[in-house]
Amino acid sequence: MSNELNTEHVRRLIALARDEDLGAQGDVTSRLLPPHLLDGQGRWRLVARDAGRFCGRELLELLIAELAPQISLRWIGPAEPRGDLARGSAVAELSGHVGQMLAAERTILNFLQHLSGIATLTARFVAAVAGTGAKIYDTRKTTPGLRTLEKYAVRCGGGHTHRTGLFDAVLIKDNHLAGIPTNRLAHAVFEMLSRLSTLPATPAFVEVECDGLDQLAELLKVVGIDVILLDNFETDALREAVRLRDASGLRGKVELEASGRAGLDTVRRIAETGVERIAVGAITHSAPILDLGLDAA
Repeated sequence: MSNELNTEHVRRLIALARDEDLGAQGDVTSRLLPPHLLDGQGRWRLVARDAGRFCGRELLELLIAELAPQISLRWIGPAEPRGDLARGSAVAELSGHVGQMLAAERTILNFLQHLSGIATLTARFVAAVAGTGAKIYDTRKTTPGLRTLEKYAVRCGGGHTHRTGLFDAVLIKDNHLAGIPTNRLAHAVFEMLSRLSTLPATPAFVEVECDGLDQLAELLKVVGIDVILLDNFETDALREAVRLRDASGLRGKVELEASGRAGLDTVRRIAETGVERIAVGAITHSAPILDLGLDAA
């Protein structure tokens, strides 16, 4: 298992998925097979039915160990843990106990298809901004319980992790600042940041959201902000935000993150404004699966 993932956490997720599928009775359909077939030996190929970015090389080994320990695995491709697949290409060959594979097949595919779909969509966004200097970041818009795996899939696609949860970084959003007039914004944020030392651990970064250029101008006065989130800014406003930040002498000290309005058809224009970061919730909450199959060989 990659050191990017907590093995025990992933095991718990696999156990939940197994229990959800098998319940108390197990695979009742497969139990109707003649015993010599159910307990016999089979061989299957994991095949890409669509082209995309495979995510789950480390995960598949753990899935088999937990769900079908009498199944052996032989990798065929891709050679890289985060490699691309052509349509129709084989990923791996699995062989062993038929009954175990029949019971584990759907759970294995559910994990791999979902994560590979996220990695594939992320890779498309990353390719769309190539050469601009902007990086694609995920958000907390994830499936409850699957966040660590989904963020891992984003990294498999070449994207970056924003924050894991509410516990590891500070993001002061508009709801935290509701009712504060713009001319008091810098003072209010400064007061909040003065209490950073009371937190149980040093946050990975400090980010503050703004809704307009007037708020940005106030935030640029505050020392201690690492990232300013520009929420739903049009591209001209993003360009002006970059100019204001640079004119304040804060390039290389305060990064700008565009959030909202980012689709595959717009993300290049956003990146070309000069922002360093683009948050894309769609890469986790709206990624279609990458179609994979376990076909009898």
